[in-house]
Amino acid sequence: MARISYPDLEANPELKALTAKIISERGKLHNLYKMLLNSPPIAEGWLNLLTAVRQKSLLSGRVRELVIMRIAVINKAEYEFISHTPFALKEGISQEQINAIESWNTSTLFDSVDRSVLAYTDSMTRDVHVPKNIFEDVNKHFDARGMTELTATIASYNLVSRFLEALEIDPEPEPK
Repeated sequence: MARISYPDLEANPELKALTAKIISERGKLHNLYKMLLNSPPIAEGWLNLLTAVRQKSLLSGRVRELVIMRIAVINKAEYEFISHTPFALKEGISQEQINAIESWNTSTLFDSVDRSVLAYTDSMTRDVHVPKNIFEDVNKHFDARGMTELTATIASYNLVSRFLEALEIDPEPEPK
């Protein structure tokens, strides 16, 4: 159960337009966004940032979802992991790779690009500071825009998992 209450969306007319925008961009009002609506300016900024990361970036969906899944494992963010598993599969990450993401560094299921992206994700998530050799290895695979988008994706999804876990946001109900 979430640590703070979700806002009463019916009682606050200010939230109506923003709720409609979230639903139009995300397909439904997920519990994450319900919680964010406790602060309309934060919810709106969050939506804009994550829409840019997920829908306007040139970073491949496969790389994006690989990063998100790894962050979810490191941060023990089950909500994030479960929510993104279907996206990861859709983007070409196999179920075997998803199962191996926790121990990617000893797995043979990931190629050199995956491995450099995962090492970069690990460094940014666990240590914040990225060693020169890890940065140079991942930078071989991306131009300046790609590195910017990769770095922003890792930073953004660390934000997501930390928010989800600190407030213990309720998982989405299973589809019926």
